[in-house]
Amino acid sequence: MNQGALACRAAGLSTAFPAPHFPSELDADVIAFDSGFAYPKVLPELSQFAINALSAHREESLQYAPPQGSPELRDWIAGYMNADGCQVSADHILIAGGAKHGIDLICRLLLDEGDSLVVTAPTYFTCIPIFRSFGAHVLEVGHDAEGLRVDELAALFNRLKAAGTALPKFVYNVVDFHNPTGATMTLARREALVELCAREGVFIVEDNPYRRVRFTGEAVPTLKALDRDDTVIHVGTFSKLIAPGLRIGWVAAHPELIARMMQLKSDGGACPFTQRIIYDFCRSGAFEAHVTKVQAVYREHRDRMLTAVRRWLPTAAIDEPDGGYYLWLDFPPGFDGDAFAAEAAARKVNILAGSRFFAGPGGGYPRNRGPAANSVRLSYSYETLQRIDEGVERLARIYAKMAA
Repeated sequence: MNQGALACRAAGLSTAFPAPHFPSELDADVIAFDSGFAYPKVLPELSQFAINALSAHREESLQYAPPQGSPELRDWIAGYMNADGCQVSADHILIAGGAKHGIDLICRLLLDEGDSLVVTAPTYFTCIPIFRSFGAHVLEVGHDAEGLRVDELAALFNRLKAAGTALPKFVYNVVDFHNPTGATMTLARREALVELCAREGVFIVEDNPYRRVRFTGEAVPTLKALDRDDTVIHVGTFSKLIAPGLRIGWVAAHPELIARMMQLKSDGGACPFTQRIIYDFCRSGAFEAHVTKVQAVYREHRDRMLTAVRRWLPTAAIDEPDGGYYLWLDFPPGFDGDAFAAEAAARKVNILAGSRFFAGPGGGYPRNRGPAANSVRLSYSYETLQRIDEGVERLARIYAKMAA
């Protein structure tokens, strides 16, 4: 094969097939704590909505879709966001094939080779290779229990300006139930972030997949709800709230940005069949009942994993998230999270090492331990309560052996 013909973004990628990861690929005795798969028993019954889409709406559902997405679904999403404090219309909404497709389109819109952007340390690990594939420099700022360190971001902007270097094109953050730490950004920091970026002319990409998966505490306004200068580009998805396999998300931004992103899409429009199913489900009485069920089920899973970790892994520092899918565990200094994750996989418990959530070697985690070399992330969303217990017990045995 002619290796020299490969694009730079592809030449450095691994040619090895990834290890089995998705539930359909795994043996029955492998416990999946690694990714945010939906709990199978919380997936909604959508068959009647699918039948309706293929009968009453056949000509719509089996045709190409408008590039911006279904007008009805966009209008529903706008109302859904406005009920949460935003000020958007259907013209502000672009339907995408999931949140990551939306993030990819934002990168196509904003990034040129050599541009920079900012992420938190740690951040959602799947986005790091997306950003790097556009030839961008990924800069990090700290993240703690109150969210993104806006003071560090302001200091970074000042250093770049003093050096005559262009400011980043955007700041990327998961503000509600942050992936991977589970922290929720405080209102004061949200207001400070929006004010800072509006003043400096830097976009904010607000990735908010877990917004309604809240168990405790009061909701904090989204960044988009605080946005008065079209600084915030909001990314939403139905993956965590309804079903990830539907692959439908959205971007909310100024209509001029939406118009450009439409032209950067390479698909024939997001699947109209699944858009129709989601629209009919969301406007039915079943939707809010489903949201309540999701919150109750995942709260029970979170509580079960918290109890198990505190019992079986008492040396791990852990903060209790108010929602979302994940727990972030910090082990004592010197512990090797990468080796722990590898040994856990060998013992048929899949987890993610904390080091995977950092874009660079410098890190910035507030406990000053480098790029979380002693940390791991566990997901409580997919497994049953009994398998959560079993998985944490297996991890405890591995930890005891490694610590000894």
